[in-house]
Amino acid sequence: MNIKFKKYWRKTSLKKKGDGDFLLEHIKKRNPKNFLEVGVFHGVTSRNVCELLYSLHGNDFKFTGIDLFSHEVDSINENEYIPQTKFLNPFKTIYYNYIIRLDPYSLKSVHKLLKKFDKNINIIKGNSNKVLKENEDKFDYVFLDGGHKYTTVKHDLINLTQVINRGGVILCDDYDLTYASGVKKAIDDYIIENNFNLKILNSRFAEIIK
Repeated sequence: MNIKFKKYWRKTSLKKKGDGDFLLEHIKKRNPKNFLEVGVFHGVTSRNVCELLYSLHGNDFKFTGIDLFSHEVDSINENEYIPQTKFLNPFKTIYYNYIIRLDPYSLKSVHKLLKKFDKNINIIKGNSNKVLKENEDKFDYVFLDGGHKYTTVKHDLINLTQVINRGGVILCDDYDLTYASGVKKAIDDYIIENNFNLKILNSRFAEIIK
């Protein structure tokens, strides 16, 4: 089984060649059935993960995604980094703005991209710091790529401690992001405070195993 990361004509943070394939291979090795992605954005990673999980387990998997799905910044996310949603490719701009008339960074658009897996997905619009506190599910694998401020990342990690299964993995993206140094600092502090193991993979990913 050889699944390659596809971009589905949308924006993705996994732009560098090989990063998406590396992520899918890492997930494949862990073989999770209950997956959580914090920071869905356009849904590209979500779709790739669902395709992989379906190839591994058929319909016997669950995917949960959390995102603000909003260009606005509320009081809790003040000064947070907002994803760049504008396309540099004019054809993509025309396609989304004038042909299908759908904002790719919207709950409706992500649901459309993941329609194939309607029975397996639960996409939640909301602040991850709030949603994770109210969550009752347990996850085998978490891909953390939400807010990039120190406080946001730290609170997400603290909340994830309660929802990750024993032996489960949290894979944090953008550990090496220089313009968002709060990501690295939050992860490092969390590791020290909880005495967890940390591995840096493919330069950008921080693997935490509970």
